[in-house]
Order: sequence, then structure tokens, then C-alpha cells
Amino acid sequence: MGSHPVPPLPPVPAAPPAAGPPPGWPAAPPQAPPQPQPPVDATGHLMVPQCAPVPAAQPLDPAHAPVAVILIGPAGAGKTTVARHWADTRRVPTAHISLDDVREWVRSGFADPQSGWNDHSEAQYRLARRTCGFAARNFLANGISCILDDAVFPDRPAVGLGGWKRHVGPGLLPVVLLPGLEVVLERNAERTGNRRLGDEEVARIHGRMAGWYGSGLPIIDNSQQDVTTTARLLDDVVARSLASPPSW
Repeated sequence: MGSHPVPPLPPVPAAPPAAGPPPGWPAAPPQAPPQPQPPVDATGHLMVPQCAPVPAAQPLDPAHAPVAVILIGPAGAGKTTVARHWADTRRVPTAHISLDDVREWVRSGFADPQSGWNDHSEAQYRLARRTCGFAARNFLANGISCILDDAVFPDRPAVGLGGWKRHVGPGLLPVVLLPGLEVVLERNAERTGNRRLGDEEVARIHGRMAGWYGSGLPIIDNSQQDVTTTARLLDDVVARSLASPPSW
């Protein structure tokens, strides 16, 4: 059989023109390109789009710059009362950070040194000091002054004042509040709960605090001063310390 020629394929009809609006109608507005969707990672968390950086805070006036003060003294010296009043009455934002208050955040498992000083009570004191130091740095970074209070002993510089300096920063201003022993014993007797110590313990702590004399740190004897007067004396000491920081 002979071969037959293959008939050509019929031409493909051209696609009809896109349908447009009827004559006299306005043309349809152009379609906006689709917005890219944020990528999704394997955990299902959406990637947050990048934002403009937060502008740095403007430097504060030196006269109103935030300061950090640590008020040192024995039990019954009035540290917490004076520190709270000083923070309450300042003209600039000021926070009071009480070591004992932070330490007592521990409810179950609280290690009370009155039951015997041990590794647990020592660890909870260290933890409370670090927590107070973190809070102080956070306040300072946001332009708020702060005052802390603690019974810091001069014969333990590494874990005492040196530890606070590491926790808060080199600009920390230490001030010693040291009334007479009889005044301390009387004020301690007015305490209640686990903050009231025995007379022998108070006398022992007060004797160790006497080592601050000759240290170069400012010392306020508030034996005959009320809280308001003592806070005013503290204001004067802080002003002098800012003008001429103590060497410690």
C-alpha cells in the first residue's frame, strides 16, 4: 500500500479578547499586587516584622540624675523606716528596695536565721541580694533612683559591700546609720515576728558595725534624731557623696 499524506491540523482559534466593561463604563482600577505573607517557622510562630529601633533616652540633668544608695546599719538602727521615708519625700522618682522584704518573698521553705544560721539561710540571703541588685539596676536604667538597706559588716568586704557593688554598680553610694547600743536595743524590742532579735545578738551585731568608724564612709548617728531629721541628714550626705564620692 502506498503512503497517504497526513492532513494538516486545523488552526487553533485565537483566544477571545478579555472581557471589559460595557461601553461607557469606567475602567476597573488596577489590582494591587498581593502582599507577601510573613514566613512561618517550623514551630508555628510567626516572624515579627522588623520595626524601627527605640530611640535612646536623653541624658538626665546631673542635678536630677538617678542615684543608688545603700543604707547600712545593725538591726534596730531604723534603716528600713528611714529609707522608706527618704524615698517617699524626694522630689525625684525614688524606689525603696528592702532586702528583708525581698528575702521574705520565700514563703514555703523560708530559712529563718533565728532558727540557726546555715547553708539555706546563707543561700537565701545571697539570692535576695542579687535580686535587689537586679531591681536597682533596672530602676536606674529607667531614670528612677533607689535606696537599699542591709546589715553589711565591715569585716566581710567581699560578700558585703563589695558584693553590693558588683550587684548594683560602681556608682553605689554607701551610708552607715549607727545609733548607740541602748537605742538599738530599745528599737529592736519594739519589733515583732522574725525581725526581732535577741539582745545578745543585737549587741554582737552592733559591735561589729563599729568597724565602719575610720573606714571613710559617711556615718549618721541618729540616736537623738527622729525619722524626718535623719532623712534630711541623709539628703545632705548623699549630696556631698555625689560631689565627692567616697573611696571604698
